[in-house]
Amino acid sequence: MELRNAAMIGCGSMGGGMALLFAEQGVQMSCQDPSAAAVEALMASAREQNISPVPTKHEDYEDLCASLDSPKVIFFSLPHGTVGDGVVEGLQPYLSKGDIIVDCSNENWNNTQRRQGKLVSQGVYYIGMGVSGGYQAARRGPSLCPGGEEKALDLLMPFFEKVAAKDARGRPCVGKAGQGGAGHYIKMIHNGIEHGMMSAISEAWSFMNTHMDMKYDEIGEVFERWSSEGELKNMFLVKTGAEICERKNEGGSHVLGEVQDKVVQDIDGTEGTGIWSNVEATHQHVPAPTLSTAHYLRVVSADRGQREHVKSTFHGSFPTSKIQMKDDAEKAALIEDLRWAVYSACLASYVQGLSIIDVADRQNRWQVDYSIITQIWRNGCIIRADHIADLLESIFRGPHGRDSDRNLLYEPAVAEELKRSFPSLRRMVLRGVESNAVIPSISATLEYLKYSGNLQLPTQFYEAELDYFGKHMYDKKGEGPGKPETGSHHFEWKKA
Repeated sequence: MELRNAAMIGCGSMGGGMALLFAEQGVQMSCQDPSAAAVEALMASAREQNISPVPTKHEDYEDLCASLDSPKVIFFSLPHGTVGDGVVEGLQPYLSKGDIIVDCSNENWNNTQRRQGKLVSQGVYYIGMGVSGGYQAARRGPSLCPGGEEKALDLLMPFFEKVAAKDARGRPCVGKAGQGGAGHYIKMIHNGIEHGMMSAISEAWSFMNTHMDMKYDEIGEVFERWSSEGELKNMFLVKTGAEICERKNEGGSHVLGEVQDKVVQDIDGTEGTGIWSNVEATHQHVPAPTLSTAHYLRVVSADRGQREHVKSTFHGSFPTSKIQMKDDAEKAALIEDLRWAVYSACLASYVQGLSIIDVADRQNRWQVDYSIITQIWRNGCIIRADHIADLLESIFRGPHGRDSDRNLLYEPAVAEELKRSFPSLRRMVLRGVESNAVIPSISATLEYLKYSGNLQLPTQFYEAELDYFGKHMYDKKGEGPGKPETGSHHFEWKKA
């Protein structure tokens, strides 16, 4: 299907960027936004950039739909939640069989599947498409993760391949993510992985700045080296980290020095995916401590006033300390340990996130192809990481992409990477404990590796206590590992 015209509802930084990207491909974009000024600014930007055809403004859904060919293709870029429901309801009188809605919002996958069910009797397709890379990528070519009815995906895939980011070999970073709400589910987990990776890299920055007494420019140089070679090569978050460390304002001061240590998006409602991904990990019984701990750091950071109160109550009882290094060689060795620790946390974030997707895929029968996910995340997205992508592609490009058991901790290649990083990871956590460094995601990754393959967990005692007061039953040693289900033994520890 050749897409000649389409609509964009929601023309903020993401929707507006995509509208201009699509217009550059010759698509006449009909745009609607609660703010008429947003659409007018978009049209002015198109003229300034000599983009043709210039998007047009439409103030109501009837006029918007009348401007489109059949089948109509309507893109959303909206806040998550009830806003999308209201837009779908407003559009329905003007939709016909075969029309396609493409929801590019960071929407909850349950809402996506509910809307798909609502529209199916009308014969209208609803594609939930994750869009990653930030507003810059939305304008120049994002990573796209569409999920829904295969017929609708087949119609639009040629266009998606045209506008998506391309990897180093020119391959588009888009593919059919799966059926139902798979596209939004995978994007949700992408964001959970992103939070784990961002936390680990931020923890490394803080460690170098606070405990190694390194200045912003020097840390920027470290990040530049990390992103130029080895396991962190071309990792988007490390590469942008270098730029953030080095960027100065008009007055010659580092912009980073002005930034308060608060992440508020989870609290103010603008970001839901971090919360949902952690809820899903718990709901699916998947251990994802690197992701979850990163989220808790974000949450506690949001209320600085509360942290000030706690510090006052404790009278500054947990002071940080500088690490004394005898020479440049010791400093270089410490920075190398830190690099491996960051890589370990980033790889663990991927492993944990893909494990969540795996369980949900089996439950919902989305038929996710993991080689396609790997390609979607190759470029244009926030979690871009060349070395990890190469590692996963070697695993998923074969039949393992659809195997029944996709636990990446069973993969020798993944295990080898995590074993290589373990000594450095352990040394960094020890250094962090000694200096009161805030390294929650790095520390959680160490614990994750320690307990995931451990056959002498403290839960032996835990299980006995549960049986003592709750008669919860237990399995006996020597009877095999058993399944994750209620045991068959009880001991009457104390009569009622």
